[in-house]
Amino acid sequence: MKTKIMGILNATPDSCYDNGRFFSYEKALQRALDMIEEGVDIIDIGGESTRPGADPVELEEELNRVIPVIKAIRAQSNIHLSIDTMKYQVAQAALEHGVNLINDVTGFNHPQMIELAKEFKVDICVMHMQGTPRTMQLNPYYERGVIQALLDWFKERIDLLLNAGIAEHKIILDPGIGFGKTVEDNVKILQNVPTLRELGFPLLLGVSRKSFLAKICHKEREQLLAATLAANMIGMLSGIDYIRVHDVKEHKDLISFLKVYCANDNT
Repeated sequence: MKTKIMGILNATPDSCYDNGRFFSYEKALQRALDMIEEGVDIIDIGGESTRPGADPVELEEELNRVIPVIKAIRAQSNIHLSIDTMKYQVAQAALEHGVNLINDVTGFNHPQMIELAKEFKVDICVMHMQGTPRTMQLNPYYERGVIQALLDWFKERIDLLLNAGIAEHKIILDPGIGFGKTVEDNVKILQNVPTLRELGFPLLLGVSRKSFLAKICHKEREQLLAATLAANMIGMLSGIDYIRVHDVKEHKDLISFLKVYCANDNT
């Protein structure tokens, strides 16, 4: 079990679960240090909410939210850092301060974001999203089904990125659970992780406390830890390489258990 944990650090006042708990510089830094203590592999820092219906954030505001936190973490730790942004200017500033990965929910739609990834030779997470955060959950629909849509879109993006000079081993794919998907679509993605793995690239899964789990379990986000663990366990047993989570220590325990389980699996 080689799955890596990407810990979520939302330096925003309006994220779907944290709801501003780590918005201040001091609280964001302390949360990062706590996640490092809990065994996180990567910290994903974002300054603009991508929850359904979220409004865009101005460039200067996003920079002011994330860059001081990145600098403070980097001053205390060599932990791998990821920048969760749709703006190439934010990505560039983050890379200049030691970030190791660009996590772009637009799937590297902006040519300048691709150029940055190529220039800095960092890992990139290429996520699928139908529409924008403001519009993505307005009756999402895939004529040929969500899995075929993902396969077609990923193949197109992979070809574009490789032709632009991005090294193959730098690419991570994220099917974008909850980003322009119905509850049924999200479940189908979990059921078809092996099919997505046939693309030949590492996969990242982001299910942590998302609304589709709330709809299935009829619970509030604060009560979705068990459902999140269950969904991520399904993903990991199917070969997911990265899980993006709010609850690091609980998922660290899950991985520890699955390592023993898989090592002793005689089936």
